[in-house]
Amino acid sequence: MGGMASWQEIESEAPEFAARVLAAMGAGKHKTMATLRKDGSPRISGTELEFKNNEVWLGSMLGAMKALDLRRDPRVALHSPSVDPDSENPSDWPGEAKLSGLAVEITDPADLEAYGAPPGEFHLFRLDIREAVFTRVDGDHLVIESWAQGRGLREIRRK
Repeated sequence: MGGMASWQEIESEAPEFAARVLAAMGAGKHKTMATLRKDGSPRISGTELEFKNNEVWLGSMLGAMKALDLRRDPRVALHSPSVDPDSENPSDWPGEAKLSGLAVEITDPADLEAYGAPPGEFHLFRLDIREAVFTRVDGDHLVIESWAQGRGLREIRRK
């Protein structure tokens, strides 16, 4: 299934790509997250994430279904906010980003303090990234850039 990485590894290996992914993820507060329910069917949830201390972090209210999903099966996929491309000039579209990997719950008080977690009860997860993807339009091509640990960055262009 390949290795996993921290956000810092992606920034170090592919800084321009990482900047595009970060900009797309930062385009709005709410992202879309996919988890797996107890019966294996997908669940889509709104979520917020934070890029902090060279990692990607997800928080959740205590007992939220998405957090319970992640505790049971840590596989997760995240999608940036998205806007429709301009039909007159699709190349002006800012693009969209996706991250996938495993969510690791942080429960150790020292780790929560190092993160700077606010007081209160909640779930906090760090994302071990398996893949990061950035999609954009260049002229009459759809450009899909993807990064995975051990493979690095690759680009696919489709007409």
